[in-house]
Amino acid sequence: MRYRLAAALAAMALLVPLTAAFAQDDPIDNLPWQHGPTTGEIAGRATIQVPEGYAFLDAEGTRALDELLENPATDADQYTVAPNDLEWIAFFAFNAVGYVQDDEDLDAAALLASVREGTEHSNIERRRRGWDTLRVVGWSFEPKYDEQINALEWAILAESESSKTQVVNYNTRLLGRRGAMEVTVVAEPESLAGSIADFKRLMPGYGFASGETYAEFRPGDHVAEIGLAALITGGAAAVASKKGFFAAIAVALAKFWKLVLVGIVAVGVALRKLFGKRAGGHRQR
Repeated sequence: MRYRLAAALAAMALLVPLTAAFAQDDPIDNLPWQHGPTTGEIAGRATIQVPEGYAFLDAEGTRALDELLENPATDADQYTVAPNDLEWIAFFAFNAVGYVQDDEDLDAAALLASVREGTEHSNIERRRRGWDTLRVVGWSFEPKYDEQINALEWAILAESESSKTQVVNYNTRLLGRRGAMEVTVVAEPESLAGSIADFKRLMPGYGFASGETYAEFRPGDHVAEIGLAALITGGAAAVASKKGFFAAIAVALAKFWKLVLVGIVAVGVALRKLFGKRAGGHRQR
């Protein structure tokens, strides 16, 4: 198994064995990780079973992780799940936009254009903070919706504009009765397929709390002002701001784009920047 992201996080010049992946002298490793087997509580809306070999960070721990990795803060609490070797990192956040109707057709080309535009706006803020800027390369795979499990998923390939290193963020939106659980998995492009497969092996242990599932919608429940496309392009963040959809887009475009795309991709970029400063290696599988 490769330990590239684990090495990057620890800022070490060599790869470490699984049992040492969380080194005691590294600030990221010293975060309050809850190691499996355990149950992660997510925003009071859902839980995830975290098996042995994986770890969970609550909202406070994830805020500290974001700060360490120069990941812009979001308005919503985030929660983290990762394997002990940190080969990928998954972020969970609940967006209480209401019941999202899933009858919308998705235009992949138009959605990608919106993602690119929003990323350019977010780069203004990144330059102001002295952080690396990003360019959207394209889809790693186009958005698709699974009606059986009420889940929307897509993956975007981005690259650092200075170093040209690339990172993929895999996104899924798990629809519930009162909103969507936003999940983003950060991995290196070459390990994306394996990382997603590993992540998905955990998902049977995920579940909305009783009364929160998509199937439990009842007449009179709040219906979201947005559809599936806005979960990809950032419209959901505008609605959640409670300023009104178009007002929020006009006032806080850069902010909600950081939330939707750049705020998560930045984690991967930080990892890649760290890794790029030293020679890497591989373990035999």
